Amino acid sequence: MKKQLFSLFILIALVPAGSSAQTDSAMFKKIFNEALSNGKSYSNLDYLTNKIGGRLSGSPEAQKAVDWAFKAMKEAGADTVYLQECMVPHWVRGQKETGKVISSNSKGIKEVPVCALGGSVATPAEGLSGNVIEVMGLEGLKDLKKEDVKGKIIFFNEPMDPTFIETFHAYGKAVEQRWAGASAAAEYGAIAVIVRSCTLLQDDNPHTGVMGYKDSITKIPACAISTNGANWLSAYLRTDKDLKFYLKMNCETLPEEKSYNVVGEIWGSEKKNEYVVVGGHLDSWDTGKGAHDDGAGVVQSIEVLRIFKAAGIRPKRSIRAVAFMNEENGGRGGKKYAELAKLKNEKHVAAIESDAGGFTPRGFSSDVTPEVKAKLKSWRPLFEPYGIYSFDHDGSGSDIGPLSKQGVPCMELMPDSQRYFDYHHTAIDTFDAVNKRELELGGAAMAAMVWMISQYGL
Repeated sequence: MKKQLFSLFILIALVPAGSSAQTDSAMFKKIFNEALSNGKSYSNLDYLTNKIGGRLSGSPEAQKAVDWAFKAMKEAGADTVYLQECMVPHWVRGQKETGKVISSNSKGIKEVPVCALGGSVATPAEGLSGNVIEVMGLEGLKDLKKEDVKGKIIFFNEPMDPTFIETFHAYGKAVEQRWAGASAAAEYGAIAVIVRSCTLLQDDNPHTGVMGYKDSITKIPACAISTNGANWLSAYLRTDKDLKFYLKMNCETLPEEKSYNVVGEIWGSEKKNEYVVVGGHLDSWDTGKGAHDDGAGVVQSIEVLRIFKAAGIRPKRSIRAVAFMNEENGGRGGKKYAELAKLKNEKHVAAIESDAGGFTPRGFSSDVTPEVKAKLKSWRPLFEPYGIYSFDHDGSGSDIGPLSKQGVPCMELMPDSQRYFDYHHTAIDTFDAVNKRELELGGAAMAAMVWMISQYGL
């Protein structure tokens, strides 16, 4: 009798909080089977990246992506699909950038891979050149005197820290010089900045990304240099203190454009006016095709709708898939969504973002209370058979950040992060860099989490 009671206790202890383990386990199997047998994430990503391509906010390609997402959500079986208008920045790169190292000794001239950072001003039409001062991050500027910097180019060469297992932690530190470097250097009288690409990979692909200016400080051109180029430039500086760098960029900022979030809904069977949101951002940088960043997140969010419809799963609460616009250089779509949600007094039970690439899902990070975190972790036994085990990390996506500020529990899908920054913001972020099975697993993981939240709340 004691042995039977002990076995019963163990079984009860393993049941996730607020759920029926047997029923939910069967539902997970149904969801993953549908995704892995009939998934449409990969074919949708093929169209988005190869037929439309890079989709920087304000571009014709961004509008084509809006039209495509609207149609894709309809085809996925959404009960309703609609647009949310928002004004977005319109920055254009222009003609391909040129970066050259001009040695003062016998080494001559060497062209290196560079690209303008998003939002940068252009160089003069003829380009600019100047002597180079290398610093390690923003802190490195503090050791310099303004008279030593005036008229020169600052080279920010702080690498991502390879000792972080979660590569997003390394990115968070290194990206500071990309965002704030231009204005910080301009205060010292610099005429331009070169920023080491945010990646652990050693290659010839410069990584673009948004940068910012302080309006009270002169705006100077800012470019990224590939890691191989950065290593080469740093080595040359050790032997040739008088070398110059020539930079030519043709970018410009045009008047803002009208654009849209795309929203698709499946109505809940019991609590239609309570929403579980899944989303990714539709815009991407123009240098590549935006496959991992963030075509993957968009097609996975649409796939959540398709899985529920195709598998005949009726959620208790309504599900919204949102293709956000303008995450890369303004966040206007996420802000507009939260603004309208507050205006309409909508009840959001949770929001889940996918914006970390289409790699194998490992778990979910979250910005929630300790009580909600404990509830999420209690569901881990249901996810573990699918290789999804990590529920301890804090954090969520930038597009749902405004919802988090309104008190909505927010989460982000956590794929394996080791390869993400190989492709991030580069010309090689293309369809062929995404594995079909990994991508479909991510969509299924999101659908499974949506099922749990829809059934049991948070």
